[in-house]
Amino acid sequence: MRRTTIKDVAERAEVSLKTVSRVINDEPSVQEQTRERVLQAIAALGYQPDASARSLRSAQSFAIGVAYDNPNAYYVIGIQQGVLGACRALGFGLQIHPCDSTSPTLAQELVELVRHSRLAGLVLAPPMSERPELLQELTDHGVRFVRIISAAKDPQDGYPCVFLDDRDAAYAITEHLIQLGHQRIGFLWGGRSHRSSSERYQGYEDALRDYGITRDPALIVDGDYAFDDGFRGARRLLALEQPPTAIFGSNDEIAAGVLAAAKSRGMHVPYDLSIAGFEDSPFSKQSWPALTTAKQATEDMARHAAELLIGELRREARGDTEAAIGNRGFSPELVVRGSTAPPKPAAG
Repeated sequence: MRRTTIKDVAERAEVSLKTVSRVINDEPSVQEQTRERVLQAIAALGYQPDASARSLRSAQSFAIGVAYDNPNAYYVIGIQQGVLGACRALGFGLQIHPCDSTSPTLAQELVELVRHSRLAGLVLAPPMSERPELLQELTDHGVRFVRIISAAKDPQDGYPCVFLDDRDAAYAITEHLIQLGHQRIGFLWGGRSHRSSSERYQGYEDALRDYGITRDPALIVDGDYAFDDGFRGARRLLALEQPPTAIFGSNDEIAAGVLAAAKSRGMHVPYDLSIAGFEDSPFSKQSWPALTTAKQATEDMARHAAELLIGELRREARGDTEAAIGNRGFSPELVVRGSTAPPKPAAG
């Protein structure tokens, strides 16, 4: 079928091509009644503006980028889908940019990406979104961005963000295990370069302290957000003279590795070992038994981050003096499934 053009929209709305262009570019000089008629025509025809062509025809860019470095494929997919959904709804193009967050030349790489691809700004995913020196360099070069970060509250540091309260959710998971009767609860870290991992550990530690349980360093294992690290970490914990009766993996991929390790030892989950993860990814739902976890709205966070960025770009393009859209926080919710239960009664 022939692609719908701006001329088709103009004819249906009975306005000029210039008027349609002004509506698409969110210019303030269009009467509200006319704007509504054009928007209805766009929706009826399913018209999608060509972001790259619009950018070339004007000084304003109509494309943004999303930069990420994360071994968790499901998290990356959620970020991409959320940002893409906002871009499609708001008439912007999107460029995906995987990168190495530890690279000493990352700031230069992102600045060149924005300039060469004529991007209006970036959505930054963890862990690069949590590097103050990188944020300062991007700001110094005039790069607009919105961050997705892990934080218990709005950091109010001058950099726009969408933040996730990992600490509170990790507290809820640990509290759930304690209330089931578990006293020896293992914790498997995700990557230490991710603030989410330290926030989740802090929630775990806070819950132990509040319930009067002494933290045992032997039950805490370093690792990354990966299945293999969950498998190896669980094997290490289960080989202890006093193994844990429950293990909390910093994400669902780690927890799935724990489940595989338990089954490799002939253990019954949750009768012999309770397991909890984090994020509510497909790993948690497709495992058997399904994993207790914290439901993290990754796609919604990413969509809001893109909307925050594009909204601010449009506000500045119109010369609005009203206050910018504020940062927004998200709180994961505890989801109890079949992988957690009271500990097995002691023999004898």
